[in-house]
Amino acid sequence: MARLHFLHFRGCFPVKIPRLLIIAGSDSGGGAGIQADIKTVTMLGGHAMTAITAVTAQNTMGVQAVHPVPTDIVLVQIESVLSDIGVDAVKIGMIGSAETAHAVADRLAALDVPIVFDPVMIATSGATLADAATIAAFERLMATASVVTPNLPELAALGGEDAVLAHGCHLVVKGGHGETSMITDRLLAPGGILLDELHGTRIDTDDTHGTGCTFASALACGLGSGLPIADAFRQAVRFVRIALIHAPGLGNGHGPMGHALGVVPFDEIEG
Repeated sequence: MARLHFLHFRGCFPVKIPRLLIIAGSDSGGGAGIQADIKTVTMLGGHAMTAITAVTAQNTMGVQAVHPVPTDIVLVQIESVLSDIGVDAVKIGMIGSAETAHAVADRLAALDVPIVFDPVMIATSGATLADAATIAAFERLMATASVVTPNLPELAALGGEDAVLAHGCHLVVKGGHGETSMITDRLLAPGGILLDELHGTRIDTDDTHGTGCTFASALACGLGSGLPIADAFRQAVRFVRIALIHAPGLGNGHGPMGHALGVVPFDEIEG
């Protein structure tokens, strides 16, 4: 099976890599959330920084508990990395609370970098990760974002394509929650102009935990690297599909993806 080869020697010369700020929740099972984001950004050659919005107890079977991080702590995390390391793109995932959503939108409005918003509402297991007030506050984040990446149920909850595009952002309509054997992912520009459309055979696996987080982080990393949005979109879709193929088969429910893509770094270097 062909795979992506991202590993290469940079030698002893300093090379600027994209700096990605990830604002999202922690997944104790390692399949989604901050953990999936960090793995994705690392594999795609970026440097992942985090502002954790919630701590969750979850595994492949479901979410057992959620503890939102206070808004002021989320903002301090953001300021800590922005004031020192800087940022080339931002990815927003699980936001924790309506108060945090508004505060994050206020802070990010001052940045001139790509912002990818993945409007996380429900985990793969079916657990609710955003209450009604938080979902209502998504309006602020969509107005701030460069691109919004809902799955089909999330898109319906947000009012459909026209409602999202009305915020002036790009929109990725992910087709993984459809019921057909073929998956269609679409990239729309503000105004509803179709920029790209990808079709792929559905991969027969239950190990789909973290697909949305992974896609959004891959897209943000591509944009932070300077790729045009259509190229970043295609790279993100490809990364997700290959990670699904390489899922390690862990747990008894919806298992994690194979973010390492079957690569053992030392084998790649020595081979």
